[in-house]
Amino acid sequence: MDRTTKQNITITSKVYDFLTKRVVYHAIFWVIFFLALYFTESSNNPNEHFLFVFSNELINILFYAAIIYFNLFYLIPNYFRWDKLPHYLGLLMLSVIIITPLKMMVFYLKFHEFPVMQEALIERQYSIFTLHFLVAGFSTIFKIVSDWAKHQREKQVLETKTMESELNFLRSQINPHFLFNTLNNLYALTLKKSDKAPEIVIKLSEMMRYMLYECNEKEVPLIKEVNYLRNYLDLEKLRQSKEIDIQLKVNGMVTNQRIAPLMFIPFIENSFKHGLKNQIHEGYVHITLDVKREQVHLNVVNSKAPTLPVRSGKRSGGIGLVNVKKRLGLIYPKQHTLEIQDNPNDYVVDLTIDLD
Repeated sequence: MDRTTKQNITITSKVYDFLTKRVVYHAIFWVIFFLALYFTESSNNPNEHFLFVFSNELINILFYAAIIYFNLFYLIPNYFRWDKLPHYLGLLMLSVIIITPLKMMVFYLKFHEFPVMQEALIERQYSIFTLHFLVAGFSTIFKIVSDWAKHQREKQVLETKTMESELNFLRSQINPHFLFNTLNNLYALTLKKSDKAPEIVIKLSEMMRYMLYECNEKEVPLIKEVNYLRNYLDLEKLRQSKEIDIQLKVNGMVTNQRIAPLMFIPFIENSFKHGLKNQIHEGYVHITLDVKREQVHLNVVNSKAPTLPVRSGKRSGGIGLVNVKKRLGLIYPKQHTLEIQDNPNDYVVDLTIDLD
């Protein structure tokens, strides 16, 4: 994300925060409502003076505000419940009955020099009462809808925070799992006093730097995830027998695609730990990564020993696959497909992720 995009997002966020303040959006509503009343009255009475029409609509706005805010801040909080619904409707009706004559009295006194307008005002008293009641009713509907929307936003924020907490927890479980396995590889070679140990240290440092400093982001460049896989496979090639066939093929262009970190490695690590662990000769791990602009497909095929020794208790290392499945469900809901085949002679993983 470039600097211009970040600035635009920051500005948009600030504007949204400003507009969603109660005082601001209430003020905007009343200004728009006043202008609508004013221009409607002006078009119906084009010969009336500006100040006369302006003062009329200002009085209308004040009485509408009295009805609405009395409803929003007193009646709804105290009486808008199923068990008190009749009380709420009765009090709402009573407030309209009280406010309507007060408003008519103000206008009647204002029109003391215009008897025709006074007569018209009296004739419209029932329509004015109905309009006040409708305005109060619309404020109730607005309150219901806004409370529902607020609840949905709070629910979404809570779900997002829960998701982030779970992802951080899962990530904290996965990282040490890989690190310990790699350290075991290094330990095995140091016991053999292998000259390849320094090379492993360098690759291990690159892997640790990636996990410690870059995997805390929600997404990382795909090229770095691929490099992480290459380092891991190079370590395994040093540790495994020369008769073990380890291949990684990357098809397509790896450019600026981004992906959640450490999404592929649990499947690859599992292929070595539970696939080749009991094979000494002619085992294989074949990995193919097909990269497209907005999609990536991982295929992992590893050989299996004809018979596996029976172990007591749960199989160790299963936490990696369990956690990566959870992460896929949290990060890429409805954006991924995962198929795992446990065949007699091989183990196949097919993972497709649609990238944003």
